[in-house]
Amino acid sequence: MRVLLFTGKGGVGKTTASAATAALAASRGRKTLVLSTDPAHSLADAFGTRLGAEPTEIDTGLYGMQVDAQRAFERTWREVQGYLLAVLERAGVDALQAEELTVLPGAEEVLALLEVRNQVASGRWDLVVVDCAPTGETLRLLALPEALNWYVEKVFPAQRRALRAIRPLLSRVAGPAVPADGVFEAVERLHRELGDVRRTLTAPSTSVRLVLTPEAVVVAEARRTLTSLALYGYRVDGLVANRVFPAGTDDAPADDWRAGWVAAQAAQLDGVRRDVHPLPLLTSPYRPAEPVGLEALTALGEELYGQADPGADAAPAEELLGLERTSDGFVLALALPLARRGDVGLTRSGDELVVTVGSHRRVLALPSALKRCVVTGATLSEGRLAIRFEPDPDLWMRP
Repeated sequence: MRVLLFTGKGGVGKTTASAATAALAASRGRKTLVLSTDPAHSLADAFGTRLGAEPTEIDTGLYGMQVDAQRAFERTWREVQGYLLAVLERAGVDALQAEELTVLPGAEEVLALLEVRNQVASGRWDLVVVDCAPTGETLRLLALPEALNWYVEKVFPAQRRALRAIRPLLSRVAGPAVPADGVFEAVERLHRELGDVRRTLTAPSTSVRLVLTPEAVVVAEARRTLTSLALYGYRVDGLVANRVFPAGTDDAPADDWRAGWVAAQAAQLDGVRRDVHPLPLLTSPYRPAEPVGLEALTALGEELYGQADPGADAAPAEELLGLERTSDGFVLALALPLARRGDVGLTRSGDELVVTVGSHRRVLALPSALKRCVVTGATLSEGRLAIRFEPDPDLWMRP
């Protein structure tokens, strides 16, 4: 089973790239599902066919679907929302406002990822291609499983134990303000399911492909996204540059306007290739018409991949997080490609290490050996953050 996630800044053509990859893979014999978790649901438009909440056959071996996030929301979050509604209405909040306030931010995208997990677990497919939301939303989603894990493991148990002890008394006074066990169970169920999602999306058989257009603003975001994906433990195996202006030929030389675009795009692409090496950068030329429909998408896939397998790993897997023993302690190494020293922050909080890159943060639970060590320094070199630990004499010999 192979899983590919396509993401990129809104409007760069990630839906087209994911659809073209799926169409080509299916034409070469892989039973392929392409699904959209993007609320815009442009996947059906790309194929020029109707797609629903269940896999729909587009062609032999090729299926598509657009996730029904509302149905997933009803199944997973409704009990928690019902509790919150009761609390807000008891506080005098208008029913319509209460309904709006109890919608989980990003709920549709979050719960759409559960459908990715379900389809992968079904074992029906050789390849699952996911057309994700634009990068900002995708990064928030991919960070959520670990963030929720911290809350459920550290905060929920204490809250639940305390409420079980005093619920009979509080219920007489506070009524629906006291959550029932079903509310906790709903959050814990979501926690377990998102844990399954993270394991699916960080498995060796899963990788991300970043889609961009060769423009300075888009390329800058793609660089930051590459760093952030590595921070959260997700592997990128290639990039796709879309809408590349073709150079002129002797028979059809480029005019000054097009020549300027060709030169500017070439400079951007050269910089991307240099920065992301050895990751491959696939390019798709600006086409005279939109690639809509199965035939056009398959042709686009052939231009992108040539004779290569679109579902194969495009580059050797890099170890994103590694621990090694040294003569005086340990080194914990975290891949942060393209990160700049001034953007990286590092703090120790008890048995956890908090790594910040720009506006993104990851909390790493330290393994047992490092819990009894002190951080003695860190260096950022060649896209890897190396954090040095030395044993704390006061703790190392404790059982």
